[in-house]
Amino acid sequence: MQNIQEFIREAQKAKSDGAYNSATTLFFKALAVSIDFFILKKEGFIPSNHTERFRILKEKYPFLYRIMDKNFPIYQDSYRLKISKQIVEVLEKDVQTASQMAGIKNNK
Repeated sequence: MQNIQEFIREAQKAKSDGAYNSATTLFFKALAVSIDFFILKKEGFIPSNHTERFRILKEKYPFLYRIMDKNFPIYQDSYRLKISKQIVEVLEKDVQTASQMAGIKNNK
């Protein structure tokens, strides 16, 4: 949970500095780890990679699957494209949703 809170805190700093690509990477890490924590609580293990995470979500948790499926291409795009503030804000809201579902308090 500390990693998630750190990723969120640092992503918010990057966002406020206008470093939207860095914010995207950090918010996506927070999203993935939040979802892994959710899966750990529900299934008793942490997925070993993106493929396994997506499979579990698609089969058992379609709401979270849609969040990951929407944001994974944005994360990939952050390596080669300039990400906008608006996209970062959508990702940030999705991180808040997923972390709340996992029972994680977001310390700002």
